[in-house]
Amino acid sequence: MSTLGTFRGTIASITLRGTFVMITGVRAIVLERQGEPLAPAALPDPVPGPGQLLLRVRACAVCRTDLHLRDGEIAATKLPVVLGHQIVGMTEDGRRVGVPWLGWTDGECRYCRSGRENLCERAVFTGRDIDGGFAELTVAHERFCFALPEGLSDEQAAPLLCGGLIGYRALRMTGNGERLGLYGFGSAAHMICQVAAFEGRRVFAFTRAGDQRTQNFARSLGAEWAGDSGTAPPEELDAAIIFAPVGELVPAALKVLARGGVVVCAGIHMSDIPSFPYADLWLERSIRSVANLTRKDGEELLALAPRVPVRMSVTTYPLERTEDAIADLRAGRFEGTAVVIP
Repeated sequence: MSTLGTFRGTIASITLRGTFVMITGVRAIVLERQGEPLAPAALPDPVPGPGQLLLRVRACAVCRTDLHLRDGEIAATKLPVVLGHQIVGMTEDGRRVGVPWLGWTDGECRYCRSGRENLCERAVFTGRDIDGGFAELTVAHERFCFALPEGLSDEQAAPLLCGGLIGYRALRMTGNGERLGLYGFGSAAHMICQVAAFEGRRVFAFTRAGDQRTQNFARSLGAEWAGDSGTAPPEELDAAIIFAPVGELVPAALKVLARGGVVVCAGIHMSDIPSFPYADLWLERSIRSVANLTRKDGEELLALAPRVPVRMSVTTYPLERTEDAIADLRAGRFEGTAVVIP
């Protein structure tokens, strides 16, 4: 019998918010309706299709995109759906792989053929279009699974698979700017701060007003300055990455940007960007967005992370507390990343 076979047809009991629930089958936490809490469910064994792997989930990190999907800020393409797209899983033949947000591309469109598979018009995304990792078992397309470095534990590897990857792609979009601002110091920023410092950049971290705890956290990871997002840094920035989904941070970052600098918006969702004077954009300043990731991004980051080494701050939750993990993310109750362990 395969390793995965012991997880089929199980009977499990969980307690959710004081309620005892008996379920049979594959344990999962499911989004049934957007805007409502995630619910426990017993699902049939997932059946891998052509080119897919059946995976036993060992860890799945929580992403702000999961929060946006749960709250209805990003439209779900299917319901019910199992969220979670930063998956560390084990194959039936004993390989440990990572599953990212980008779940499949057609490989044929003009974006894929020009090395921009992150923009594929037919792309499928893990935890939105196909069931994700807040479950005991899942399936994933093998072409979009990454081999994981041996030196990283499951809990440490999982956050790299979206927060790390999107942050890495955003960092590459900033060019070689020495003075880098990071707006919103959560999961992605706390990893990319370490990469930027490793590359010899000077990092300036911006947080919510008065959030001294997170500012101290940023300094401990290599930021030379940390302050409120409404405060000007001690020097102009060559580039800024905005991780917080707050549109008003875009003109705020432009105001402290040096000539020729770039503001990179790294989120899949952001509130509306307010109008700002053209003078703040002039002198070849620019604004860019990041969409998804490519497999090349993943290969590069997973090779680089052990060299830095990137140190993840992780708070773990059992599967039945996935809704609590998302609520804690919304409220900013932890530093770094939440990781769900089935």
